[in-house]
Order: sequence, then structure tokens, then C-alpha cells
Amino acid sequence: MQDDTCYLKRKVKTCGLDVHPTEKALVVQYEVEASILGETGDHMLGERKDGHKIIRVKSLSPSTDVGALARKVVEECKLIPLSCLPQVEQLLYYLQNRKSPSGEVERKERRAVKPRELTPFEGMELNEEASITRVDEYVELLYEGIPEKIRGSALILQLARNPDNLEELLQNETVLGALARVLREDWKQSVELATIIIYIFFCFSSFSQFHAVVSHYKVGALCMSMVEHELKRYTLWQEELHKKSKACESDPENGSLRREQDKALRKYRGLLGKQEQLFRVSLYLLLNLAEDTRTELKMRNKNIVSLLVKVLERDDEELLVLVVSFLKKLSIFLENKNDMAEVDTVERLARLVPCDHDDLLNLTLRLLLNLSFDSGLRAKMVEVGLLPKLTALLGDANNRQVVICTLYHISVDERFRVMLAYTDCIPQLMQMLYEHGEEKINPELISLCINLAANKRNAQLMCEGNGLKMLMKRALKLKDCLLMKMIRNISQHDGPTKQLFVDYVGDLAAQISAEEEEEFVLECLGTLANLTIPDLDWELVLKEYNLVPYLKDRLKPGSAEDDLILEVVIMIGTVSMDDACAAMLAKSGIIPAIIELLNAQQEDDEFVCQIVYVFYQMVFHQATRDVIIKDTQAPAYLIDLMHDKNAEIRKVCDNTLDIIAEYDEEWGRKIQSEKFRFHNNQWLEMVESRQAEDAEPYLYDNDRTDLYYSADGITPADGSVSPDFYRDLQPQNGDSHLAGSSPGRPATAYGFRPDEQPYYQYT
Repeated sequence: MQDDTCYLKRKVKTCGLDVHPTEKALVVQYEVEASILGETGDHMLGERKDGHKIIRVKSLSPSTDVGALARKVVEECKLIPLSCLPQVEQLLYYLQNRKSPSGEVERKERRAVKPRELTPFEGMELNEEASITRVDEYVELLYEGIPEKIRGSALILQLARNPDNLEELLQNETVLGALARVLREDWKQSVELATIIIYIFFCFSSFSQFHAVVSHYKVGALCMSMVEHELKRYTLWQEELHKKSKACESDPENGSLRREQDKALRKYRGLLGKQEQLFRVSLYLLLNLAEDTRTELKMRNKNIVSLLVKVLERDDEELLVLVVSFLKKLSIFLENKNDMAEVDTVERLARLVPCDHDDLLNLTLRLLLNLSFDSGLRAKMVEVGLLPKLTALLGDANNRQVVICTLYHISVDERFRVMLAYTDCIPQLMQMLYEHGEEKINPELISLCINLAANKRNAQLMCEGNGLKMLMKRALKLKDCLLMKMIRNISQHDGPTKQLFVDYVGDLAAQISAEEEEEFVLECLGTLANLTIPDLDWELVLKEYNLVPYLKDRLKPGSAEDDLILEVVIMIGTVSMDDACAAMLAKSGIIPAIIELLNAQQEDDEFVCQIVYVFYQMVFHQATRDVIIKDTQAPAYLIDLMHDKNAEIRKVCDNTLDIIAEYDEEWGRKIQSEKFRFHNNQWLEMVESRQAEDAEPYLYDNDRTDLYYSADGITPADGSVSPDFYRDLQPQNGDSHLAGSSPGRPATAYGFRPDEQPYYQYT
């Protein structure tokens, strides 16, 4: 060995120190140089390799003595020379004052919260110490009575709890086979024996390479059978205890009944403790085996979800940690999630929020987050009263993030947003936004705020005090698109909230330029477009910030993303409410640009509806009305859209055309003619379809003639009789049916009476 060391030289050189980018840790960069020396000490061969070591300082807090901690780090890490002590101290001081990227209290290092390791159960520890050399003697005890089997299995358990013994126990073919046989045959006779043997197999299940062995002996299936059996026994115990309690209540003076009840209660508690020990070890073993999704599927087919949810009724916190961990693992699969929905999982979990056990609370919240992706389960969470409980946990730094994510999912549904207005959720969220300062806001937090701002009551709460001022100041300073989206949602609500934005119109208009980021401009434009405030001087705003050229340029198809172009159209519709603004836009040539955009986007209903609304606003004003009617083909486009399949488009078109028809006779006749033609076509189609479907004879058979209105009179539907034969159908003898009809309304004439006065019916 000494000869080898004479020819091998290893040198470690520290290259640098830095802080870890996300964790509370120092990073030591070093270089290892290995050299092979000849007999005379000459360098023959060498190799260099870079490496790094992470030194985590989890105990670092605002009250930590940085100098003492730095000395301890240098003493324990041989890679850091003593000369680097001042640098280490400086880096630790930086870590002590560094805020987390999200602006919140530094989160704990991400780790999966797992159930604690199982410990020996009460009453199962032996005074003697097991030896691996005597394992055959312990196996012999498994062929004796129940007490000997318990002793033998307990001694084997002592050995199995040491991982170094597992391989040797596995090589002894009789050990596991004998244990599995005893478990199958005697588990109903002794809960203690079953618990010990399952614990032995649990020790094997803790290592993936032994899962096949555990599955070979079908221990997992046995565990599920035992849990199911014990749950039924638990129900029977409760019923028996309830009967004894009821008997005591009916005869409180009977001492014998009271003693029986006390005895039954003590027995019940003892059995409950043993049963929960069995549940813990059995379910932990199943959780380990569920590492393989194929095994997990087998468990699902045996109704594992229902069993776990029933165990949620228990009060043992360690058992609950295990059960919730298992359910959380299962919940990532759709089928398991659906099973949980059927067995009232949310109701059982609701009682655990909040609780004093930190790990149990965190696991429960994470399980609820997984379940909240389902709309039905979100509704169930609200129904069982989880909303106020969740909002109360926003102040808990350890669970804040998962609570925000869950509330975000709940806020997706409009029905539940208003409910959050009656909790202390909004003030807490606004405080979080304020505390972020100039740091980037956590995306889940701002997403939740955006959803909540879509509700009027929530928006009012957000604006209370200096809420809106704080939001506007931060959004404009940092050009934060998501925060501006939240402000845009607030601005859509009518009432006092919208009036608050008058002070910020200039600030928003100043952002509308080609130099700004398009996404940010879109949100600012959307906010301005929402400000349908009658007293607002839009003409002054357009002139002062020179917005007309920008709006006109962005109307060109392809000049920007469709979302931005649509917001420009909406903005034009908003400012067109002002007479002077409408005239300014008309003179700028913006109307032909809008018509060109209508041609390009005629398949997009949203674009079409908003463009038609712009025309609707402009025809109110004399200056723009004349331009639209005389200098453009906008009325013709509106006539084409009058019968669009979209109801909103039809409604806006009809209102716009009614105004045009009122002010221009020529277009009025064209519009009336088109309405006549359309209604008559519809009437004919309806009559033909009814005739095809209904073969019954008419009431007046040969005397019946279908008539409909045209632009120049009345003509028969079938053309068999000349219109002159019937004369002009005018109201006679006080008949007001025709006089009250609207143009194009179909009429059915059922022949003429002897006095040649027609009688007819409208449909």
C-alpha cells in the first residue's frame, strides 16, 4: 500500500465560493489534480477534474450569528481554507438578507412529506435480543401456539428492522414462506401476530428490489383483506358501544349497566389502538408496493380508495398522515379521482382543515389541490365550507402557495368568486401584492387576483383605500402585463369603481404607442375601452396623446396580433360615443379602414360584432352618419349581415339599419325591401315544409288561398290566382288586423264572404 502511495499524488485546489441561486446554501468550486509519479518522483501522467460541493445552511435565520456560523463552516469543510473566512462570512450575510424569488418567506426545501418510519408497537418488544445465527430457532416457534408465534415473529422482526439482515433472511427459504403461511392462516385469531408479520414484510417493501418477493407471497392482497375485515369489526364495535350507552341513558341508576359500559369502552379503546397499529403497517406496505403503477391498478380494482377514505374517520394523526399521503399519490390518476368523488372524500378531508399537525395539514391541502382540478369536487369544497378555512390559511407561510393554487381553481367558476368577497381573502391578497414591492409577482397569486377582479363586489374591495392607486402605480412602473390585466378586469364594472379610473386615463393613454410591448399596450387599451363614462372628454385624450394615427395604423389586417386589433376596434367604439371624437375619426379616414378590416375578418364573429357596434355608435352623429351613408358601402355590408346566424350581430345590425332608414329614404327603401324579401322567403319555406309534413285537409279545403306581402302588394303563394281578383286587402268595417301588422307579415285569407269582405288570419 505504501509503494502505491509513493507513485500517486492527489491535489485539491479551491477555485471559488458563491451562494446557491435558490437554496440557503454555499457552493464551493474546486479542482482535483491526480498525478502518477515515476520511481524518481518525476511526473508521468496527470488528470484534472472540476467539482463542486454544496454546503446547506438550513439553520440560517435573521437572528443567526453569521460570524460564528462562518467559522463553523470553515472548520468542518476542508475544501475552504482559513483565509476565506471573511468571504464566507460575507456570503452568509448576503444569504441571510436575500429574499426568495417569489417575494414570500423562503419556502422550505421541496420535499415529499412522507409518513414517519414505523416504530415497535406497544406490547411487542421483547427482553431478549435476536441473533441472525438463531433464525432457524425462531422459525420453529412459528409452528407452535399463538404466543410462541408472536414471540418468534417478533424476534425475526428485530432482525428485519436492520437492512443489513434482509439479504440473509431472504436467502433462508423457510423464513418468508413460514411467515406468509402463518399470516394467511392465523391473522383473524390475533391482531398482534398479524401486525408483527406484516411489519416484517414492510421492512422488505421499503426497498424496491424486494417488491417482487413481497408480491410473490401475496402479502398486499392479504393486507387489503385484513383492513376491510377490521373496518367491519370497527363498525360492529361502535354499534355495540352505542347500544350499551343507550341502555345506561335509559336506566342511569343501574350500576351494573354503568360498569358494563365502562368495561366495553376500555375494551373498545384497547382494540382501537391495536387496530390502528395494524392499519398503519398494512397501509404503509401497500403504499410502498404502489410504487409500481401496475400494482397500484390492481389495488384500485380491489377498491383501495374506498378503504382509505373510511380510515379518514380515525383520529390518530400518524395514521391519517399515511392515509392522506396514499390518497394524494392515487389522486393523480383520473380513475382514482373519480372513485374519491363517489365516496365523499372532500367531506372527510374538510374536518382536517385546519389541524395542529403540520405535515397532516400540508398533505391534506395538497390532496385538495389535486382534487380541485375537477369542477364537481370544487363545488363540493365550497359546499362543505372549505372557502373560509382556506382563506384563513393564507397567512400561513408554509401552506400559502398550495392554498393560493386551490383558491385559483375554485375562482375559475363565476359562482364562487362572489363568495370570496365575504371572507378576508381580498385584503390578504392585496397585502401580498403590496409586499412584493418591485419584485415579480408570483404567477399563481396574480392569476387568482385576475379571476376575482372579474366580480364586481371583489373589484370594489380591491379599490378600497388606495388599492387602485397602488395597483396602477406598480403596473405602470414595472410594465406588468398580468397586473394590468387585473386592472382591466376591475375597469369593466359599472358604478363607482369605473369612476375611479378617470384620474388614470392620461397615464393609460400615454402607454399606447408602437414602442411599448404589444401585450402591455393591449391591456392598457382594453382598460381604456372599458371606460364608457359619459362626462369623459375623449376628444382631448385623443388629441393630447396623438392616438388617432396609432389606432388607424393598427386597423390594417396583419399589422399586429388579432387580440390587439380587436381591442383597437373596441376602443374606437367607446370613443365614438363622443360627437367630436366620431367626427375626428371620420375625417381621419378610419371608416374605410374599418370596412377593409371587416372584409378581412368576416369569419370572426367577435370582430364583426364589434365593427358593427362602431357603425352603430357613428350613425348617431350627423357628421359621421353622412360619411357612412354617402361615402362608404357600410350600409350594404350591414344589410348583408342583417340575417347573420349570430344573434348579437343581428341585433346590432337591426338597430343600426333602423337609424339609417330613418335618416335616408333611399337606403330606407332598400332596407325595407330586403326585410320584405327575407321574411317572405322564410314564410314560403315554412309553408312548404308544413305542407310536406302535414297531409291533413285544410279546414276550408278548396276555398283556402295562402297570401303574403310583397313590396308592391299582395300575391298568392301558389300563383294560381291573379292578385287583382282579391282586390287590395285593407281593413274594413272596423277590422284592424291588417292595420296593426308590420311589413312583410304573412297572412292567410280563407276566401270571401258573400258581401265580398275578406276574412283572414295572421300567424
